[in-house]
This record gives sequence, C-alpha cells and structure tokens, in this order.
Amino acid sequence: MTYSPDLECAAFVGSELIASGALAEVVHEVKRHHDQKPNDLILIFDNQKSNVIEVDLRGTMEEVFARLDSGKAVEEVQAKPKRPGRPKLGVVSKEITLLPRHWEWLREQRGGASLTLRKLVGRAMMVDDGNAQLRKAQQSTYHLMTAVAGDLPNYEEAIRALFAADGPTFAQQIAVWPDGLRAHIEHISKGIFVPIDTKNI
Repeated sequence: MTYSPDLECAAFVGSELIASGALAEVVHEVKRHHDQKPNDLILIFDNQKSNVIEVDLRGTMEEVFARLDSGKAVEEVQAKPKRPGRPKLGVVSKEITLLPRHWEWLREQRGGASLTLRKLVGRAMMVDDGNAQLRKAQQSTYHLMTAVAGDLPNYEEAIRALFAADGPTFAQQIAVWPDGLRAHIEHISKGIFVPIDTKNI
C-alpha cells in the first residue's frame, strides 16, 4: 500500500512517542532512530484510523525517501473508476426495492422519487454523522492504545471510559502514562471528549 508523504501520523517505540507530524518528517526521525538503535521495534500509525504504516527503512535516508516518492507517484496516477449515472452531478444509478405504498407516497412528493429519496438520505446522514464520527474516533484511539499501551497502568479502566465517552475518568486513568503518548491520545480522541486536562488531576 502507498501513502502520501503529507499524511499525519505518529511513531512509537513501545509507549514512547518518538516523532509526530507529516509522514515524510516522521520517517526522517524514525530512520535516524533506527540507525542508532536498530533493535528497537518502531510502529508508525496514521492519525485518522491508527492503522500501522509500513515503511521500508533499508539503505540510506535518500533511498528510503526515494521509495516514499515512488509510492506517492503510483498513488497519484491511479485512474478513478468510471461509474454509471450523471457524471457532472455525481449521481449514480442503482436499483432499490420498495413496497407499493412507498412508491405511491414518493410519486406524490414534489420533485419526484429520486429527489425525495436524496433529501431523506441526506437528512439521515446528517443525523448519523455525529455518531459515526464518535465511533471512528473511539476505534482509532482504541487501536492505538491496544498496540502501545496494553501494558500500562489503568489500561482496562481507560478502555472502558473511552467507550463510555467518560472524559474525566478517561483523563484520570491515562494521567500517569508517558507525556508523548498521552498528548497523542488527546489529539486523536478529541472527537469523543472535551479537551483533556490532566495537569489538574
């Protein structure tokens, strides 16, 4: 898989944050750390989903970045698949199945069935958007914590507070964790809680 060098991410050795920022910057620091301590297991996570990003650190810094640049080029030249429908509007035509009374109601709506359905789906998406963003932030934080914080104190309590969206309890449970890790967790979990302030705990 290829990644953009501008992708925001963070790198850890165990629970210690060693770099964060754009992928190109993080890889630079990761490569330096790897050359100095080749036995350290370094994990790089993207900030959106906390998926692990695999980077080939073999060779010189220039060779590592050459592979990154090559990956970006491959990513950029991929053609977008063509879809049926009205391309200028981004409309895609697909079959749906409804009961007769549903079709009758749609026919009576101003603008016709298609416009009415788009409006209904749009409203539903707006209602669900908040919950979807919450779940994404929880899953991202959970993946990161599982990978790098599983052996830290209060881990299980912090996970429970995370999925309960209990900000004060969550902040209390991670207060003793390493500063860099805690700061990163605060960053990727900001869609779940109000900003975490552990200084006054």
